[in-house]
Amino acid sequence: MVDARWIPLAGTANTRDLGGLPLAGGGTTVPGRVLRSDDLQELTRGDVELLTGQLGLTDVVDLRTSAEVRMEGRGPLREVGSVTHRHFSLIPEVGEYTDVFADDDAADVEVPEDWVETLLPRTAAPGDEDESPSVKAYLGYLSDGADNVVGALRAVTTAPGAAVVHCAAGKDRTGVVCALALSVAGVAPELVVADYAQTAERIEGVVAKLAARPTYAEDMTRRDVASHTPRAETMRRVLELLDERHGGATGWLTAHGFGADDQAALRAKLTQA
Repeated sequence: MVDARWIPLAGTANTRDLGGLPLAGGGTTVPGRVLRSDDLQELTRGDVELLTGQLGLTDVVDLRTSAEVRMEGRGPLREVGSVTHRHFSLIPEVGEYTDVFADDDAADVEVPEDWVETLLPRTAAPGDEDESPSVKAYLGYLSDGADNVVGALRAVTTAPGAAVVHCAAGKDRTGVVCALALSVAGVAPELVVADYAQTAERIEGVVAKLAARPTYAEDMTRRDVASHTPRAETMRRVLELLDERHGGATGWLTAHGFGADDQAALRAKLTQA
């Protein structure tokens, strides 16, 4: 049986709706409010029409690094005037690689060949040394990219129509931001974990798509598909640590400037018809 939350786009491998997930207090998250996806570079004209017409997409929340955005160039949705693009890299960036959407025409900026090596934090924070590499990476997004995590959630909240959150694979960076959003909405932790792990159903297509692109080819081909596959225990552990250290995702968000009013607005975005 095919999960109805998957969105059939010719140009992506991992696009789905965060709607339709049961809420702890009853009801479900509302379809058509927030989507999650791998990158949107290869969307067809039909894909664009489906997203902007049928699904009412108004905002793209891009979690890729500025180097990725520059190397990949303008995607089809950048040509749609009704769609707003917001960039929130979860990897610390400095100098000429920041504010990429404010400088669309600077395609000749030199990007370091080893840029992909920055995608995983190099040093674990005190207390995290014994965690798995993936857990440490996700905790790194929350520590090094806290302001942009909050910015991404704020952009989702204020989008007048549907918002799509994406990175390259739609797995790690997207997974963390969407897990926080679903936690705020009132989705039970195990269902948040299940949504994260659902990308495993499409991981072969994700890897194949990215492996064909120079930006990602080396990273995709130097490891087997299994090593790219999301595992439920990774997100489960991240949520456990947020509970232990901050009283949950909502506590972490409050501590980083996304307080009760912000959370109520995000919850309404995801749950109120």
